[in-house]
Amino acid sequence: MDNYILAIETSCDETAAAIIKNGTEIISNVVSSQIESHKRFGGVVPEIASRHHVEQVTIVLEEALKQADMTPQQLSAVAVTEGPGLVGALLIGINAAKVFAFVHGLPLIGTHHIAGHIYANALVQPMEFPLLALVVSGGHTELVLMKEHGAFEVIGETRDDAAGEAYDKVARVLNMPYPGGPHIDRLAHEATEAVPFPRVWLEEGSYDFSFSGLKSAVINYKHNMDQRGEEIIPTQVAKGFQDSVVEVLTAKTLRAARQYEVKQVIAAGGVSANKGLRTSLEQVFHEEGIPFYVPPLKLCTDNAAMIGAAAYQMYGAGIRGNLAMNGRPGMELISWVK
Repeated sequence: MDNYILAIETSCDETAAAIIKNGTEIISNVVSSQIESHKRFGGVVPEIASRHHVEQVTIVLEEALKQADMTPQQLSAVAVTEGPGLVGALLIGINAAKVFAFVHGLPLIGTHHIAGHIYANALVQPMEFPLLALVVSGGHTELVLMKEHGAFEVIGETRDDAAGEAYDKVARVLNMPYPGGPHIDRLAHEATEAVPFPRVWLEEGSYDFSFSGLKSAVINYKHNMDQRGEEIIPTQVAKGFQDSVVEVLTAKTLRAARQYEVKQVIAAGGVSANKGLRTSLEQVFHEEGIPFYVPPLKLCTDNAAMIGAAAYQMYGAGIRGNLAMNGRPGMELISWVK
């Protein structure tokens, strides 16, 4: 029997709804972006994000059902991002999911945002275990080892700025608009030379990441150039910054893949859309002989299809939420299997 899950995602600045069949097939996937509203502030303003979610959540829900040509009676469950994220934004999606589930008598499943990013890959190809997931986004940079569905072991994470956060801050230094990642990526590919910035490896054997020092190195470089009355070359700064980020992410992911003898490496999260990072990872794992996958660009950024893919596995494992569900902005990625 086929299972259809309606999923809702409102953890940050995208209001999204999707219907997923059996955890692998996208029946509909609707995303309403708020980038234009936040661009002039240089980042996401939580209050504005919440207001937009209130305006859009019913619209995207109705559109997801319309595109799928389905009725609520054909659904198996309702899934929603429970955390992490902006608490006000999370609550909009959670309350919409609660109402929908209650009115239509459907099970409710609270899903972890990062689990969703990882399971976006299940919408593209089967997941083979053990696998290693590199999660890189505006708020997260993590290496996650999975030995089976629903089993998450975080073996490395950022100690300060996430990779996407560092991209946005460096973009601001270069007077690039928000979100900064695509602009830095584009500039980096236009450069033939790079400003040499440091690589932060941390202590020997660590799989953790740190990008705050690299961000500060870029800021200090610009200040020093300003004091000398010299103009920086944005393309060279962008390439130097991106080269540092990509080298560290790639090297640590490769080392972990070797140590844990994984069958598959996947990338997930908004920064996995970065051309420089994708190319680097594809090259090293092709040479290593380990299958590497990354979702198409539309499934890298926040969307509800990924939440539905993760929720399908939770549904099959008997995981259910209830109407007392609350937003959990600091929700940890923990396994749902014993």
